[in-house]
Amino acid sequence: MKKQTGLWIDHKEALFVFIEGESARVHRLESGAESHFRPSGGWKAGGTSVAQSVSNEQTADESRKHQYHAFYKKVIAELADSDAIAIFGPGEAKIELSSEIGKSGTLHERVVALEPSDRLTQNQIVAKVKSFFAEHPRRK
Repeated sequence: MKKQTGLWIDHKEALFVFIEGESARVHRLESGAESHFRPSGGWKAGGTSVAQSVSNEQTADESRKHQYHAFYKKVIAELADSDAIAIFGPGEAKIELSSEIGKSGTLHERVVALEPSDRLTQNQIVAKVKSFFAEHPRRK
């Protein structure tokens, strides 16, 4: 039996919908990545120079990139036994994940869709994935 997987992803979480036959199983994975850097206080608050704020922001950005990379590795591990993968999401995370999948070997051959999607509820995501694979039977 083939395993079809729909994945809705952003930088905060990934929601997997695994479809095997008539059954669908949902799994959520949190990224644990920090939110974007927001310095506290106003301009030069607490004697902090602007250059130091920029440096802190760059350090936070670099840290976040490493957290995203670790998150994408976990997502790829979850997708390893899928026969067909459809990836949806609102931002850049789906594209970044696709790039990581491309580096991971043969898994990229199983990605049948990479599409933009608004933020959806869990039930809407499950319905979208079921609908996608029902409308695209050759991608099974």
